[in-house]
Amino acid sequence: MSDTAYSIRNNETNMQFEIEVDGEIASMSYRFYKDSIAFMHTTVPKALEGKGIASALAKGAFAYAQKHHKPVMVYCPFVTEFIKKHPEYQQQLDPGYHKQ
Repeated sequence: MSDTAYSIRNNETNMQFEIEVDGEIASMSYRFYKDSIAFMHTTVPKALEGKGIASALAKGAFAYAQKHHKPVMVYCPFVTEFIKKHPEYQQQLDPGYHKQ
């Protein structure tokens, strides 16, 4: 995994967080549900795999949720695994959706 800091943009039109590297775009889609934000799916092009980009997207998405006081619902398998490795984000999970 790389320690490189990536610039994450919130593409509100497409409801996804994005990182662009060398013309390739990695993304994490999201949806709003009541007062929560749901992380739906993470996509990283093959050319960008193994560079820590998916983790950067997850960290950026959790930072957005925290800034906007949105509990998080996780549907994305990558984010489910990310939380296992980074339990500090569990406190942001929507307790009505995730049984802790």
